Amino acid sequence: MSAQSQQKDELPGIDSVEKFGVDVSLQPVVADPEHKFDVASIDLVQRRLKQRHVQMIAIAGTLGTGLFLGSGKALSGAGPLGALIAYSLVGTVAYSSLCSIGEMTCHAPISGTFPHFAARWVDPALGFAVGWNYYYTNLMTVPVEITGAQLLITYWDSNPHHVAIYTTIISCLVILINVFGVRWFGEAEFVFALIKLSLITGLILVGLVIDLGGAPNHQRLGFQYWKNPGVFAGAGLEPNHIGLDRFLGILSVLVQAAFSFQGMELVAVAASETENPRRNIAKAVRRVFYRICIFYILGVFITGLIVPYNDPDLLQSTGNAAQSPYVIAMTLAGIKILPSIINAGVLTSAFSASNSFLFCSSRILYGLSLRGQAPYIFARCTSSGLPIVAIGFTGMFAFLSLMNVSSGSETVFNWLVNLTTVGGFFTWGSIDLTYLFFYKGLKAQGIDRKQRLHYWNPLQPGLAIWGVTWCSIFILINGFEVFWSFNASGFLTAYINIPIFFGLYLFWKITRHTKVWKPEEMDFVTGIPTTEETESPEIPPTTLWQKIAAILF
Repeated sequence: MSAQSQQKDELPGIDSVEKFGVDVSLQPVVADPEHKFDVASIDLVQRRLKQRHVQMIAIAGTLGTGLFLGSGKALSGAGPLGALIAYSLVGTVAYSSLCSIGEMTCHAPISGTFPHFAARWVDPALGFAVGWNYYYTNLMTVPVEITGAQLLITYWDSNPHHVAIYTTIISCLVILINVFGVRWFGEAEFVFALIKLSLITGLILVGLVIDLGGAPNHQRLGFQYWKNPGVFAGAGLEPNHIGLDRFLGILSVLVQAAFSFQGMELVAVAASETENPRRNIAKAVRRVFYRICIFYILGVFITGLIVPYNDPDLLQSTGNAAQSPYVIAMTLAGIKILPSIINAGVLTSAFSASNSFLFCSSRILYGLSLRGQAPYIFARCTSSGLPIVAIGFTGMFAFLSLMNVSSGSETVFNWLVNLTTVGGFFTWGSIDLTYLFFYKGLKAQGIDRKQRLHYWNPLQPGLAIWGVTWCSIFILINGFEVFWSFNASGFLTAYINIPIFFGLYLFWKITRHTKVWKPEEMDFVTGIPTTEETESPEIPPTTLWQKIAAILF
């Protein structure tokens, strides 16, 4: 075999040059060892997540308090149509980033995921900034969700002396699930996802029953609340300019909507620990569009039909089911049994979210450590492939949730949490930006992604451009309300993420003298396993139950 033929065979997942349309004159680019793109010898995680785990994580991984409870805040802030517009817009941005990361992960299902992709195809400094930004955002979300779970328990037990006990128990359970290993994590998320899917499906159906007059009060609502009090709620910032005030109302709920969608990238983060990652992630990404439409958009639409946006209960921040728009609607309709069931379902959602964010943040820290962007100690794994040091270190921050027990430390905790407000927008925008470089690099090196990848989206690169544009806008308008009543703390809370992110980028760029990769310099080979190494033959379903499972999972 000639040297040129051997190099062509080294392209991962390519059986023949002619089949995949690669220019025979091109040589695969291999990175200099100093960039640490090839970490296969020290990457010890194992592929233990099964297809059903991945699919259920993708279907319901992000369903949580942001949708079940936060949609009420969005409804009161923008009105039924305003909330629908905000959730739809943010949904398209979240979808664009997921499609982008889906293509890149199908090419390289390796540890480090999108921070490593940014380092490999854009600039190592961007990978450093994205990785640490995402790590901090997820790290602080763990105690936030634990606090949310504890608040949900107050629906049944409001004794303030029990707060620390419940918080400690939840924190320990979350850490233990992650310490037991990725298989336990997968099984836990599978069960939680089933509960969340059942809950949101049941709530949508109950909402339709209430709207159509099937509740005990037999009052048919239809679009009554769209007429009175109306389809839009104003932000209250420009009372003399109704149209502008309603537009500002929509802007005011964009961050709330974004919080509901956060975590969709979990599937890609778990790729290095997933069986048949290319095939399973391709399936997961293809199905996410329908999930957004059915569970998010339809869910928000139903809440706008059954609760008026000016209902005073929507403004209460109880932290439990009492502030859910569905519970408010049930109370108005005379239904008395379901609220406790909803609270229990939302409690499992909050627990699941804290579990998922701990998994995400520990794997990002592990990936950073593998490639020299975090202390190497965090790359240590057990014999079963568990990054125990990264999990243990990250898990300690779960106990920051205990700061909410004291009113003084609660202020500090809330300030730390507010620093993560636009972290998700930086993540989505960076994923889409990385994809644009990835797309350009593949094209420059003559690699046909439509034949090369298990998943590709025909709307690319338009989706990525859409995502980058809107994420930039979201970051800039995040704290617009502070300019109507300016205060320094509000301004810092809204915009300090911007200098932090670019500070991380400049720190690594200056200290390591990194450069932005040119398309012809991008490495699509080093350390990336071939299709033969990751994918086993797909066994078609034969029995009825297997066919049903194939459709669902």
